[in-house]
Amino acid sequence: MSNESGQERISQKLSQGTENKSKNNVVVIAVCFIAATIIITALVLILTGQSADAEKRNVVVTPDNVEEILSDMQDRQVQAGRYEVTMNTTWNFDKGDLASSNAYVENSTANTNDVYFDIVRSDTEETIYKSPIIPLGSHLENITLDTPLDKGTYNCVLTYHLLDDNEEPISKLNISLSIVIEN
Repeated sequence: MSNESGQERISQKLSQGTENKSKNNVVVIAVCFIAATIIITALVLILTGQSADAEKRNVVVTPDNVEEILSDMQDRQVQAGRYEVTMNTTWNFDKGDLASSNAYVENSTANTNDVYFDIVRSDTEETIYKSPIIPLGSHLENITLDTPLDKGTYNCVLTYHLLDDNEEPISKLNISLSIVIEN
């Protein structure tokens, strides 16, 4: 009898141990499922956020697409700020460290905001000029690049930054620009 009761106790302990292991396995599986769900949700949010940012990017304005861009802007409800571009799109320099003979940028009185602009080389993404703030009705000419360039023609992007009353950027506009260094 004592042998049978000893076997019963061992069987009970083994079955309790198996039940505890089963409960532990269920808990581990549940925790892994919850963690996987959180990771997948985070990845979806990150990827969705990146695609939304990509859709908000500005488009470089060229003579070929200016009408389309203007039409798109009129279709959308554009908040504060409007900018009429008054500039030439090819700047000539006798040498890369001298002032341009024809670079001209104006902030027309038809505009609503003060602006500044940056020029970035398309091939290297290097910023080669940062303008001062240009108040309404003012202009820049005799522009000298911040970074001298060697002889050649450089495709660039000039980005206008429209400013609010506190001189904080509220909008921007990209324009293609060619810079020609003659010597």
